[in-house]
Amino acid sequence: MSTSSLTLKVVSPQGVVLKAEATSVKFPGEDGLFGILPRHAAMTSLTASGLLHARTTQGEEIEFVIHDGFAQVRNNVVTVLTRSAEKPGEIDLDRARAAVKRAKTRMLEQRAEIDLLRAQMALRRALIRERLARRR
Repeated sequence: MSTSSLTLKVVSPQGVVLKAEATSVKFPGEDGLFGILPRHAAMTSLTASGLLHARTTQGEEIEFVIHDGFAQVRNNVVTVLTRSAEKPGEIDLDRARAAVKRAKTRMLEQRAEIDLLRAQMALRRALIRERLARRR
């Protein structure tokens, strides 16, 4: 690794999803979009559901949909720990639409055993997946 690149690691409960040398990384943080370049100051942030984008040292564009977790930048290494990570082109649009419908139904039921916050988070994740799946 040179001082003009950084290492990007994306890790989900299934294991290491990606490890690559990159010239830039963008990811959704809880407070907005973060852009990371080589020699970035050390930081840790909560991540939000959304699109992680990176440009490799070979010029390849990499995109993953990530969902809730955190990111750490330290010594030219960006580590993203996320609930899940998938490539936008691998999202099943019908499944994403069904998840949106299911989450909306749960939110409207207003039964005591339904955790409204969890239903809202599920709806947010499903809407992001649906929007990115339609992009292809």
